[in-house]
Amino acid sequence: MTKPAPLAATQPKRLRGHLRVAAITEAATRLFAEKGFDAVTMTEIAASSGTAIGSLYRFFPNKESLADALLLEYTREVIDRLEALEKDVAGVDIATAADLFTRFVLSLQSQRTFALRLVEERREHEAARLQFRDAMRGGFSRALQVVIPALPSARASLMTIVILQVLKGAAASNLQNADERKAVLDEAQALLVLYLSTERAKTNPTKILR
Repeated sequence: MTKPAPLAATQPKRLRGHLRVAAITEAATRLFAEKGFDAVTMTEIAASSGTAIGSLYRFFPNKESLADALLLEYTREVIDRLEALEKDVAGVDIATAADLFTRFVLSLQSQRTFALRLVEERREHEAARLQFRDAMRGGFSRALQVVIPALPSARASLMTIVILQVLKGAAASNLQNADERKAVLDEAQALLVLYLSTERAKTNPTKILR
């Protein structure tokens, strides 16, 4: 039997409605992160956000529509940041580009963990996870090609996977000591500088490494 599509959220039209929705999504994000999607109830979300249950259901007909809204908001934020990253890396040297790439991954790390957990707990949304992954990789690949203009698309795609895995791993390293964590991130960034410099030298042998 085919599962019915989740009901869509209702967009607020007034400032008061926008503020109410912001409070709801903030509370939902916190509760989903703390307890997981399945364990959280709409009643809890209403109470945590200071919203009447009727108002909550007016904006979000069910918990699935609220989760969908959170994932859509996260996806839009990532796309906006990827577009900004593409502009920021234009004309900079390799070391600066590596720093910008590292900062980009770090800025999304906590939100990414939450978004992936939300998707994994709702297994029917695997297609959405793959679409987001492809959008993330595509935007990052384009930024790489800004830094290394002669980089072929296929090579940029492969390098994107490697870079994201290295930086995500370094960012997620389970180190209690702040100095050790910073040292790991610094090493990862140093490796990225070497990786990008070597690749640019291969695509443009006359270019002096910077």
